[in-house]
Amino acid sequence: MVRNIVVLGGSSHPQLTQVICDHLGVPEGNALLSKFSVGETRVEINESVRGKDVYIIQSGGGKVNDHLMELLIAISACKTASAAKVTAVLPLFPYSRQSDIPYNKTGAPLVKASNAYNKPDFPYSFESKPQTPHPDHPHSVGLTNGIEGLHKSFAKVQLDDNIPTSAAPSTPQSARFANYANGALKRSDTMESIKSGYSPRSMPSGGPLEEAASSSPSLSKDSSFQPRPGYKQWVAQAGTLVADLLTCAGADHIITMDLHDPQYQGFFDIPVDNLYGRPLLKKYIQYKIPDHQQAVVVSPDAGGAKRATAIADSLRMPFALIHKERRPTKITDRQNATMMLVGDVANRTAILIDDLADTSNTITRAAKLLKKEGATKVIALLTHGVLSGDAIDRINASALDKVVVTNSVPQDEHKKRCPKLEVLDIGHVFAE
Repeated sequence: MVRNIVVLGGSSHPQLTQVICDHLGVPEGNALLSKFSVGETRVEINESVRGKDVYIIQSGGGKVNDHLMELLIAISACKTASAAKVTAVLPLFPYSRQSDIPYNKTGAPLVKASNAYNKPDFPYSFESKPQTPHPDHPHSVGLTNGIEGLHKSFAKVQLDDNIPTSAAPSTPQSARFANYANGALKRSDTMESIKSGYSPRSMPSGGPLEEAASSSPSLSKDSSFQPRPGYKQWVAQAGTLVADLLTCAGADHIITMDLHDPQYQGFFDIPVDNLYGRPLLKKYIQYKIPDHQQAVVVSPDAGGAKRATAIADSLRMPFALIHKERRPTKITDRQNATMMLVGDVANRTAILIDDLADTSNTITRAAKLLKKEGATKVIALLTHGVLSGDAIDRINASALDKVVVTNSVPQDEHKKRCPKLEVLDIGHVFAE
């Protein structure tokens, strides 16, 4: 029995919490988790956690937003109750597939907005000239709305003012600024008197200011200026946001399994332990798949190639990769037109390795391609089987012979609906 720790379970996966507590030999912590009638989350810790190490188990499946908010409130409640250390145990990390968007060299995200303002004949955009001045580039022509012409007119007025009155011809501009030639203004020459003496109505028509104003399309009343609502489609950075939420709530340590994107660990200022489900999958291949040395480990996409090759190399098994080909192919099947197999699976058992299956679209398409290439049997090994939407129906109708997942998220309802599903227990991994 482990002393001086408290294990609290969230509402996302109570079965996993009970399995972990049974391995540790400690009772589950007493906490009230519910919701008010308005929908707000209610968390009450009904036992003392002062000076103890608290572990809060909350997975990221199901109602992800509600479970995340419940976890944040529970962490804050334990820190307020003077817990020595609070560790958030997240078998499936929420928002793990929404890491920060990659940027290109100009700083804009690699996503292009699609709206009505992207048409080439749209009259105005915030990407127009002038650009930021650069010493090696010539000056731009300026905006086309007449503002630059107006500045030139004011500059001309100032130049005319510097010319002596005896040499310069009598112009409205030189007469207007003649009051400044004899020094400072008198007390009686107030702004009101200047305005009344030299109002725009009293100026002769046809002056340069009036011509510039009349030639400016932006200053005219019939201007059709319509600013574009946003010149870039910026994507919310959910990765750093979730990391900051957990840290600000008071978490001192994060324990998770098979992060979809390993860069997530760098978003935290606190220790993050990323456990691996690879030993469980290797053990299943060794003891549950007959003649596994003759089977082929297959990665359904290029992103999971490193994970699949690690298992294949450790078990000395051949490896194959499914590449999403974007160029036109000779395959007439629409669903497999963008997928290409690199490797040989003919007359062999194909073992698909992936970290997460949500809608199961990738693994079902991969299984269809493998069967088409001559595989005798297709087995999918997944760490996190979210299986949302119509994923169960898609698996039942697919070419997959068996789908093996872990209980990082609840799988009871999935097992009732899918006879191909097999579940591995990860409770002892987190308990250790």
